[in-house]
Amino acid sequence: MNPPRRILGIDPGLIITGYGVLDVSGVRPVVVEAGIIRTADDGADDMASKVLSVYNGLAELLAQFKPETMAVEQLYAHYDHPQTAILMGHARGVIFLAAAQHNLDVVSYAATQVKKIVTGNGRASKEQVQRTIQNELGLSTPPEPVDVSDALAVALCHYYHLKNFGG
Repeated sequence: MNPPRRILGIDPGLIITGYGVLDVSGVRPVVVEAGIIRTADDGADDMASKVLSVYNGLAELLAQFKPETMAVEQLYAHYDHPQTAILMGHARGVIFLAAAQHNLDVVSYAATQVKKIVTGNGRASKEQVQRTIQNELGLSTPPEPVDVSDALAVALCHYYHLKNFGG
């Protein structure tokens, strides 16, 4: 199997899902598109409309940019906030559904693994990740908001993983 030429990185969320599309066919990865999928944050607890917004936004990205693989940040569950993990699982579920419907391979990376591979420090701050992404991808400014830099970091992590370990 040939390595992918286009990687979509995803930082999943129910209110804001960050995404970053990298073209990795040249000497260095190039940002094709990066941004956020935002759902309504009106205080309403309409889970169905939130997951539908994430799904529809992602389906549009997949149709427009035609990535060959998707890298998604793994769910981080903290015992003090189990409800957050459950809610994030909803977002990841529709992200994986959209990927499956587009016949995309999906890989997941823990946030600490992404930070370690991209910055060299598994406990790097959000600002350190932003600066590293800016430098590694030759951007004029750090990607904003952090959801975008996190998504680009996941995509870049997968690129480095493939480059170093094949696959």
